[in-house]
Amino acid sequence: MTSVLAPAMVPEALTSNTAVSNYGHNRTNGTSTNHSGALPHQVVTTSISIPRSITMDATDPSMTGESLSYPEDLCPPDNFNMVTTWIYRSSFPKKKNFSFLKKLGLKSILTLILEDYPDQNMKFLKENNVTLFQFGIAGNKEPFVQIPDDKISAALAVLLDRRNHPILIHCNKGKHRTGCLIGCLRKLQQWSHTSIFDEYRRFSHPKSRSMDQQFIELFDSREAWKVIDPKWIPEWKTLGHHAGV
Repeated sequence: MTSVLAPAMVPEALTSNTAVSNYGHNRTNGTSTNHSGALPHQVVTTSISIPRSITMDATDPSMTGESLSYPEDLCPPDNFNMVTTWIYRSSFPKKKNFSFLKKLGLKSILTLILEDYPDQNMKFLKENNVTLFQFGIAGNKEPFVQIPDDKISAALAVLLDRRNHPILIHCNKGKHRTGCLIGCLRKLQQWSHTSIFDEYRRFSHPKSRSMDQQFIELFDSREAWKVIDPKWIPEWKTLGHHAGV
């Protein structure tokens, strides 16, 4: 397990099996896997060996971690859902969620919290050989606090490196900071603003933030592509044109 505190900028290219100073340790999957980007209103499935009851579609309003029932020993974090193939989102994982997370076969967790990661969570990561990427950011709160664009770009570079998959994204509640990152990912997937904001509001309910939606709308995806290594992006057709591959 490798723990990484991510700075504002990322290296120009990520190299496999190499510890990158102050950024991360990135591993090659060892197999070639086809990945498909999720489009609005498109059913998403995964080949991970978990019960069918926990295979969810990120675009189905009824399918959230708070509304589904699970076997007793499989308790997902609040606000859990699948974003697209091999990428998941949730609130902060607690000890009772660890059995569920093991079923996902995670290679990485990307957290957006500012605080140190708890000891029990670090122990879980170490025991399961999960890499931690930490991009500590404060939420968008008026009048002076704003999410930095460069950290979102750096986080997107981790998400779009298939060597880090499967990966879970979380903040504290899995709502606002996670929602901003997912919204910017959707821009790279060429979703419309209407679909992006619908998804954001569903997961941030009952407290959506207008500043979050403004941040997503104004985020310049061209800056993200500058730090994303096209050699390792998932094989999503929605990414190819803008990634230049």
